Amino acid sequence: MPRIQYEDLLKEFERILRDRGFSEKNALDAATVFADNSLDGVYSHGYIRFPRVVEYLDHGSIDPKVTAECVQSFGAIERWNGNRGFGPLNAHQAMERACELAHQYGIGLVALGNNNHWMRGGTYGWQAANNGCIGICWSNTMPNMPAWGGKDRKIGNNPIIFAVPRSNGEHVVVDCAISQFSYGKIEEARLNGKQLPVPGGYDEEGNLTTDPAAIEKTWRVLPMGYWKGSGLSILLDLISTVMTNANSVQKIGTFGDEVGLSQIMIAIDPGKFNDGETTDRIIRELIDDLHTSVPVQEGGRVFYPGELELGTRKENREKGIPVNDEVWNIIRSK
Repeated sequence: MPRIQYEDLLKEFERILRDRGFSEKNALDAATVFADNSLDGVYSHGYIRFPRVVEYLDHGSIDPKVTAECVQSFGAIERWNGNRGFGPLNAHQAMERACELAHQYGIGLVALGNNNHWMRGGTYGWQAANNGCIGICWSNTMPNMPAWGGKDRKIGNNPIIFAVPRSNGEHVVVDCAISQFSYGKIEEARLNGKQLPVPGGYDEEGNLTTDPAAIEKTWRVLPMGYWKGSGLSILLDLISTVMTNANSVQKIGTFGDEVGLSQIMIAIDPGKFNDGETTDRIIRELIDDLHTSVPVQEGGRVFYPGELELGTRKENREKGIPVNDEVWNIIRSK
C-alpha cells in the first residue's frame, strides 16, 4: 500500500473543495479535517470517506456557501441551526463556541440542528481538549441499525465522544459509534480485504458474522453491548432531537441522504476547580496504573484511549499516510 505525505493529501483535498465553491479559508479548514483524520489513522473518516462527501457536494446535498448560526441563547446553553452546510466546519464552530461558554460559565452546551455529517466525531473531542476543556459530544444518524429484538433498521449508530485534556497535548479521548463497528470501519475492512476482529453484524441468513461485505449487504450492524447499545442509541437520539428541535433518526431516514443531523457539543472547564498541575496529576496517576496491567498476550501492552492514535500520528507524519490505490485514484480524478 503506497504512502502519501500529509501535505500532498491536504493539497489534493483543498483543490477539490475549492473547485466546488468553498472559500479559500473554508477549503483549507475542511481539507484539514480529512487530512488530520487520515494522519491519525482514522482512514474510514479521512481519505476513504472523502469521495462520498464530494458526491454529496455534486448532488447539492451540501451547500458549501452556508454556515451555522445561533438561533437561541440562554446563558451557558445555545441552540444553533447548521443550515445543512458543511458538517465538519459547522461542528468545529459549534464546539469552539461551547468551549468559549465553558471558559465563561464553567460549562457550555451547543445544540446544533440541521447539520450534515461531521465525519470523525473524535475531531471535536480533541478540539475541546486542545482548548483545555473536557469534551462530550454526539450526533444522530440515519436509521442504520435494528433496535434490539428487531430486524429492520430503526435506530442510528449515533457516535459519542468523551475527551479529557492534558497540558502536554496527549489527551485521553474515546470516540465510538453505538454500533460494534461504524459503517466507515466496515467499509475500510472490506477495502483492505480483512475480516472484522469480532462479529459486527448479521449476514443474509441472520447469523452473526465478521465478514464486512456480508454486513454491508444486509445493513444489519450489531449494537455494541447488544440491548445496552440499542438503548443508548435511542436516548442519544431523543436528547439531541429535544435540544435542537430538529431532526430525529426516523425523520433523517426520509431524506434519502444522511443530511440534516442533530448534534450536541458539551465543554466543561476543569480549570474552574483545579489548576493544570492537579488535573495532570490525576490523569497521570490513572494512566500509570493502567500501564501496569498484566497484558493478555505476552509482550503486549494496555493503552489508554487516544494513545494509539498519538503513535499512529507520529508514524504517518514521518513515513507518509498509507492509502488504498483504488480510493486514491478516485480522489485524484475529482
